[in-house]
This record gives sequence, C-alpha cells and structure tokens, in this order.
Amino acid sequence: MPLLYSTDQIRLAERQAQARLEPLALMYRAAHTISDACASAARKLPPNSPIVALVGPGNNGGDALLAAIHLRRRGFNAQALVLHAEVSAPDATAALAAARAANLPFLSSFPVPTTSQALFIDGLFGIGLSRPIEGLAAQWVHTLNSLPSPVIAVDVPSGINADTGAVVGDARGVAVRACRTLTFLGDKPGLRTGQGRAHAGDVQVESLGVAVDSSGGTLVSEPEARMLAAPLARSPDSHKGRFGHVAVLGGSAGMRGAALLAALGAQRCGAGKVSIGSPDGWRPDATHHPQLMALPSEAINAGAYDAWVIGCGIGQSLRSRSVLRRLMRTQGPPRVLDADALNLLATDATLAAALRADIIPAVLTPHPLEAARLLGTTTQRVQADRVGTARRLANRYRSIVVLKGAGSVCAHPEGEWAIINAGSPSLATAGTGDVLAGVIAGLLAQGLPPAQSACLGAYVHARAGELFEVEGSGTIGLAAGDLPSWVAKALNLLISPISGRKT
Repeated sequence: MPLLYSTDQIRLAERQAQARLEPLALMYRAAHTISDACASAARKLPPNSPIVALVGPGNNGGDALLAAIHLRRRGFNAQALVLHAEVSAPDATAALAAARAANLPFLSSFPVPTTSQALFIDGLFGIGLSRPIEGLAAQWVHTLNSLPSPVIAVDVPSGINADTGAVVGDARGVAVRACRTLTFLGDKPGLRTGQGRAHAGDVQVESLGVAVDSSGGTLVSEPEARMLAAPLARSPDSHKGRFGHVAVLGGSAGMRGAALLAALGAQRCGAGKVSIGSPDGWRPDATHHPQLMALPSEAINAGAYDAWVIGCGIGQSLRSRSVLRRLMRTQGPPRVLDADALNLLATDATLAAALRADIIPAVLTPHPLEAARLLGTTTQRVQADRVGTARRLANRYRSIVVLKGAGSVCAHPEGEWAIINAGSPSLATAGTGDVLAGVIAGLLAQGLPPAQSACLGAYVHARAGELFEVEGSGTIGLAAGDLPSWVAKALNLLISPISGRKT
C-alpha cells in the first residue's frame, strides 16, 4: 500500500540524501518536477500568462526560484516575488543568487491579474512552519485564495501542518488553497485528511530518487480497496448462507430510521441476511422492507449472528444502557458501535472496561464530536490531529476505530493506521454515518477481519459519495436512504474486474 510519512521521517531522509549528493542536487530535481507541472498547467492559460513564484525564506522558496529559472528558459513568462530581501536556508540562498544571475524578473508587489489569469507557485513555507502565517505573507495568502488563478504548491500548501492536516494556528492561521501539490520524498498524512485534503488539491508524490526507510501509516486508494475486496467475489453457486447474518440493534422511538439505514447498508454491501430491532421491541414494517427480518428483543442471543451493529438510534435510556451492557459482557461475533452506543460508552466506565477486556475487537465509528466525548476533549482538538486522535481511541478502547470526516482515519489498537483516499461533501447529511456502520458490519458478516472491514467499508462508503457527485447532480441533495444503492455500485465496481464479469 502507498505509505505516509511524518515530518521527522522526511527530514531524516533528506539529511541522509544531502550528505551523499552534490550541493543543491535535491533542489534541482524538485525544480525540474515543478517546472514540468507548471508548463503543463500554463498551456491551458492564455498565451504569455505570467507564472509567479512566491518565494519564502526556506528551501521551498529555493525550489520555486529554480523552477522559475527553468520555465523562463523554456519560453514561459516566469517571474518571482520574494517575501523578504534575503532568504535564510543556505540552499535557498544559492538558488536566489542563481536567479539573480539568470536575470529572472523580480516583482516589487503582489500582482493581481486583470485581463488574464496567472499561474502561481506556492513556495512560501514548507513542512517546517511552526506558527501561524502573519503579516505580509498572510496578506499574500488571502489575496491568492481570492483569485481564480491556479496554484501549484511546493511540498505542502503554505500554512498546512504536514502531519495533521490542520491549518497552523487553527482559527488564527491561514493557508494556501492549491489546485495541485507536488510533495517530495514521500507522501504526508496532512495532505490526505482534515483541512489539508481540501487545501492540497490533487497530490503528486515525487521521491526525487530518495528512499524513506520507514512509515507511520498507509493510504487506501482504489488499488488497495480492490485487494481488500477480492475475497468478496462470488462464485456461481453462491447462496445467502455463505454471506453472514447481521443483527442491527437500535431504532428507539423517534429514531427508527437510523437503524433502518444501518440495516440497508449491511444488506446492500452483501450480507446474506439482516435482522433489525430495538430495546423497546420495535420491529421493521415488512410492507416497506420485506428483506429485513425482526430481531427478537426479548431473547437476544449474540452468538446467533455473524456481526452486530449497535447504537444507531438506540437512544441513551436506562433500557438501552442495560441491553448494551449485557451484549458487551457476552463473547460472540464482532460488533460495530456507533452513535448512541458511543455516547453511552463515553459516560459508562463499566461499558468501557468490558470493551477493553473483549477478546473480539469491536469497530468504533465516531464522528469528531463523538470522538471528543470518548476522549474527554473538544472537537477542535480532535480535528487538529485526526490521526493522533484515532490512534488514541484505538489504544484506549482496544478496538478498531474509524474516525469519520474528510480523509477518514482507520486505526488499530496495536498502532497501525490508514487514511481513506476518497470522499465527497455530498456525504455531509444526516444518516450517512448509520449507513457506514451497517456497511462495515455487512463486511464482517461475510468473513472479512475487523481491520480489513473497517478500511474497505470506509473506502466504499466514501467512494459512493463520489459516485453520486460525479454521476448524480453534484454535492448537494444525497439522501441517506439512497446511499446504500451507491454503496452497492461502488463495491461491485471494485469486485467485478476480479470476478471476471461478463460484458
């Protein structure tokens, strides 16, 4: 799987490479890559449109300067705008001297295109930024973000924390919104989750001929999802008994729909059978959902099912708490805890202890507010370090965790983690999280291990939102009740080439 690296790992690899290479070797390699990307983007603009390198004090600025020299030599209208009169990094200082020697035009103020667009190279700040962008640099970033001009970021969009995806300084900070990011040596988690996902645009990873020795996490894109889904391919003699039985416990009065959405998610991702019920004895209406069976609430037997979804619309009543406690004390099949099951878990030490002692790991699927409750913190702190939050949750509750949001994070109690490289704003509507819980349970029921079910379920759910956006009407208007159909399509698109679908 594609690997994700921390800032410390990238810096170590960079130092080791610089020790054995000629001076500026890495900077020249990066500059050639930037130059090629800018040349391709500039050809889509009006002839002679300016390409403006925004140059900060570090090596990102040096990369941008050398790229501008290359572009000038290739016949493009490349220019530079330097934040300070001098740069601080030694290699960047050499790049600035090379730019002056090459007679690269230097601007005295930020250009605002009028009759034509410009292409900007964001070389202001890189992975070393530790405080909010302020002063003149902040003014430039605000102006840049207000323009329709395309922006190519060098290594990381200025202002984004490469490890967490948060804007440096949170509400006090500002960050460049790029249409494309060229990131060097290795991929960074901050480009794939949280605010960084939106600010980075399309991400292109360039190793520059340098190997980074170790990694902290993985990125789950379509090729990885295909491998995860491969065991689900069906033979011609398949029957429902091979694909498991999911039990959905939730749907208390006023919240029946949440449990139904989870049940439909499980059914549409391939579960052979789905039963549904609530602690207050409610059962589904066979007129509207004839494929769903009733869960016998008066005699729930955890071992009679292959996977459980607990919590979608279950409420936080004493009865719900009692049922959840009983189920958590019972060894049995894997279970997915969502919504009110997570809220009960956050306030009940007995439940938390039972979960930590369970030999069969559960899958927890919190959104940021639920994650904050489970850790006794705030949503702002959760979003400031989504990977760290997911890993802390997984360790504290000895469970697989899917922290939902832009670039969902999957974490294992033993420390492994992954970011889901898919998603759409169309999923930002009530009920889509219930569908995800059901999807993961449906995969569990079909025999996939919990960590594999969590990653594949999160990817398929995210990809379903993308399919709606591309094939539907855009990012607005996806009803959670329609999402399971898009989930089925996303999953079948992963499996069909493997199973040799007839055309």
